[in-house]
Amino acid sequence: MFRLFHAKILGPKLHRLKPMTFQYLFPPFHECCSLLFETSLRSLSISSYRCDPLLSSLLLTLKSSPSVSCCRVIHARVVKSLDYRDGFIGDQLVSCYLNKGSIPDAQKLFDEMPHKDSVSWNSLVSGFSKRGELGNCLSVFSRMRSEMALELNEITVISVISTCASAKARDEGSYLHCCAVKLGMELEVKVVNALINMYGKFGCVDSAFKLFWAMPEQNMVSWNSMVAVWTQNGLPNEAVNYFIMMRVNGLFPDEATMVTLLQACENLHLGRLVEAMHGVIFTCGLNENITIATTLLNLYSKLGKLSVSHKVFAEISKPDKVALTAMLAGYAMHGRGKEAIEFFERSVREGVEPDHVTFTHLLSACSHSGLVREGKYYFQIMSEVYKVQTQLDHYSCMVDLLGRCGLLNDAHQLIKNMTLEPNSGVWGALLGACRVHRNIDIGKEAAENLIALNPSDPRNYIMLSNIYSAAGLWSDASKVRALMKSKVLTRNPGYSFIEHGNKIHCFVVDDYSHPDSDKIHKKLEETMRRIQEVGFVSETESILHDVDVEVKTDMINKHSEKIALAYGLLVCNAHKPLVIIKNLRICRDCHNTAKFVSLIEKRTIIIRDSKRFHHFSDGLCSCGDYW
Repeated sequence: MFRLFHAKILGPKLHRLKPMTFQYLFPPFHECCSLLFETSLRSLSISSYRCDPLLSSLLLTLKSSPSVSCCRVIHARVVKSLDYRDGFIGDQLVSCYLNKGSIPDAQKLFDEMPHKDSVSWNSLVSGFSKRGELGNCLSVFSRMRSEMALELNEITVISVISTCASAKARDEGSYLHCCAVKLGMELEVKVVNALINMYGKFGCVDSAFKLFWAMPEQNMVSWNSMVAVWTQNGLPNEAVNYFIMMRVNGLFPDEATMVTLLQACENLHLGRLVEAMHGVIFTCGLNENITIATTLLNLYSKLGKLSVSHKVFAEISKPDKVALTAMLAGYAMHGRGKEAIEFFERSVREGVEPDHVTFTHLLSACSHSGLVREGKYYFQIMSEVYKVQTQLDHYSCMVDLLGRCGLLNDAHQLIKNMTLEPNSGVWGALLGACRVHRNIDIGKEAAENLIALNPSDPRNYIMLSNIYSAAGLWSDASKVRALMKSKVLTRNPGYSFIEHGNKIHCFVVDDYSHPDSDKIHKKLEETMRRIQEVGFVSETESILHDVDVEVKTDMINKHSEKIALAYGLLVCNAHKPLVIIKNLRICRDCHNTAKFVSLIEKRTIIIRDSKRFHHFSDGLCSCGDYW
């Protein structure tokens, strides 16, 4: 019966190619797929398969093919109506199968094609490369080297190199580099650019450096690749230096340059440098590029300049969902919960469909502003109204919101009722709340789950030890510290930094390494004395050591953010905000210190810790003491 089907339906051209099995080629929507090119087939005879209109119709249909099943229907029509020796249509079918993820179909069809040229082989390699199929890529590459009479070209090599880079397959990448040299492609610009990108993703910056400077002539992609290499590997200063050299060589930046460079600036925390880059964007006419504008507004938000970020957003003529989400994230980061809600509602009214990322930032904004009622409302309508599936990040935000406001039992119950397995983000939010509100029982459970999920993270042990210390359970705290020591785990030291004079000035606890240390500490002592005169009292409870109060006070007055604050008061313009970045969560005493200093100095102080931004002005903080 099946042979009869082939003979009657597919026609006599089957002798030219062994066809695929077609018993599954006709799904319920077969007629819909067929109608896409039925008209053109009616007017053309079987012998006119080489006519351009027929090929055009089939190629157009292939490009718009919505599924593998539809692709198989087209395949059946091709077998019936065209000669595979034409080659081109066969290559397109292989690409179509690969784009739809049907690797077996693509491989079988490719093997059945009677005449395969370099384009055919490259189509197969490129298709595998796009899907990240490293094993299949290398297999086809090996076959090409052994079976093809034609020489391998740069398109083949670049495709396989790109796959190695994406898979971070260092050994295979080195092998491809050797092959490129043997094939005489070591000076081909496109091949070298691909190798630079590959070594950059491997973290082999020296190899990328040598390849770049060995090139007879670098093009725009070469420079962009090197800027990306330095940025990806945590060397933002080098990224900026290469950008300057690129400009000296007469090249103007494009979208790729500026996006990568702005990402590098994020790690430098130099506001004046970002402003300079903003000027370059205008000079080069890239200010209307939405990708660059989105990256820029996100960067300004992270530097504490939310008002500038909002101006950049307002200049985008037609903001997309990514730009809207980035602006929402800025409001969340700065604890502007009400503004975030207004922005979200306005965006929805304008036709934006929120996704899971949008709701993550919205719930985070509610959390940082203590908006419990609003947070619960949006958590509920997220799935009921907008059909957005609840994810772990959403649960983490809700646990954080409830925990910050002291609703620990509600937060604990939410975790118990979760449809997903809680991760470290969820338990970490609960543990942080337990530390603030000194709930030992729930805190111990959260810490145990965190340690089970990630036994090598020292923060989990430290947090549990701090909970015991805050409750005066010094023996239990010592046991946790001893366990941490036995596992050879050390925490990252706290530090704070501030920008001045186009430089970043970094401070650690009790830091005397700065050239102006004497002046800084004298200013700190003076400032502490002044705020104490207007009612400031040190909160030594955050010093979790069994020592006298006087010792605790001396210890807490030497925190890095206080030293950075004193330095800022000494050197920074009185009419501009002081912006301080801290790598850890700010303690309550330093938080209160900044509030009092903003009051007596009549200055705006912005401190970004590991959780959020705090804007201090006239003795108040934007977080409303929720953090």
